[in-house]
Amino acid sequence: MRITVELSLYPLTENYVVPIREFIARLKTYKELNIVTNAISTQIVGEHADVFEILSKETEITFASGHNVFVMKILGFERDIERKGK
Repeated sequence: MRITVELSLYPLTENYVVPIREFIARLKTYKELNIVTNAISTQIVGEHADVFEILSKETEITFASGHNVFVMKILGFERDIERKGK
């Protein structure tokens, strides 16, 4: 089953941009994910098992690097995240 996740990362540090950019860069290395970013969130589309396996790994890395908060919305279907003017 393909799902859509909207994810926001809030590093609790003054230098908050670096952890966000690093997290997004790591996500973009996974060919099995379709990823679109904007100013407030990252949207991810992929197979349910793949998405959660990757998010488990990558959020653990981010949590280990400092105090970070993730906010996640999960849709049980594939949403067209490429569509302009949503």
